[in-house]
Amino acid sequence: MFILETYSVAVIFCLITMLCWGSWANTQKLASSGWRFELFYWDYTIGILLFSLLLAFTLGSNGEQGRSFLTDYAQANTASLQSAVIGGAVFNIANILLVAAISIAGMSVAFPVGIGLALVIGVVVNYIDAPAGNVLLLFGGVALVTAAILLNANAYRKLSRTTAGVSTKGLLLSVVAGVLMGFFYKYVANSMTTNFALPEAGKLTPYTALVFFAIGIFLSNFIINTVLMYRPFVGAPTSFSAYFKGSFRDHLMGVLGGMVWNLGMAFSILAAEKASPAISYGLGQGATIVAAIWGIYIWKEFKNAPKGTSNLLNMMLLCYVVGLGLIIMAR
Repeated sequence: MFILETYSVAVIFCLITMLCWGSWANTQKLASSGWRFELFYWDYTIGILLFSLLLAFTLGSNGEQGRSFLTDYAQANTASLQSAVIGGAVFNIANILLVAAISIAGMSVAFPVGIGLALVIGVVVNYIDAPAGNVLLLFGGVALVTAAILLNANAYRKLSRTTAGVSTKGLLLSVVAGVLMGFFYKYVANSMTTNFALPEAGKLTPYTALVFFAIGIFLSNFIINTVLMYRPFVGAPTSFSAYFKGSFRDHLMGVLGGMVWNLGMAFSILAAEKASPAISYGLGQGATIVAAIWGIYIWKEFKNAPKGTSNLLNMMLLCYVVGLGLIIMAR
């Protein structure tokens, strides 16, 4: 299978992860305005699953190192396969809430609050489990990211007070999504071998883990998304028949969104071995900055906000940049 050989290439992969995770939500924006996020999300999960299989039978099945996808699957133990599937299900609950938050509050709110909270929880949980790194830098970075979340929430409250139709529900969904998002990755990590070139017996290589992670997302979606279709957060209930009435463009945007996100996930996992989990994780969470820039400056999600809101948003971006830098340095 294909694995990375050098640190410099791993860093490039981390940067691509950041761009993918921060940009995939644009596909939801590019679908038609009447296309419900619940319907978009079906295609999104299909895109994740298809891209996982594509990677497994190409990069994951060629090369002299490691195990090919089918060989790896044949030797995998049940616990590892289940752990990857559970990781997918946990992620799916968090991510569908994030997509709902994007549809209500926009990218510039959902990402900084949701993914920022996931970053804070992830750092704290990992430190309690295995203390490592410079405590002052690590928790100084966490404090700045927390400040960025609060600044973003304050900016959104200003917008909600002056703009008709703006609801705090999007902010609350972002918070719940962030809490859940902070816990999913440990299940995926527990399923995988730590040495990609010489994988241990029973454990999964990155490509196999990605496939079963995607299966967990896809299967759990039949429960989670079906409930949301008939009991939506906002608007009237929709149905499966509405999904089949969507245009080719609507369906294409969802599939493309899932593929872009999964490319970032695959590159993050592949980079972790050479760049270290700290660099891979830290740069990947830079997606919050990328998404906020898209939402604020391209989609103009705060164009009707009152005076002074732009200062809060600029401070939020600065806190994120410095906070992420401190966290990466601390590890």
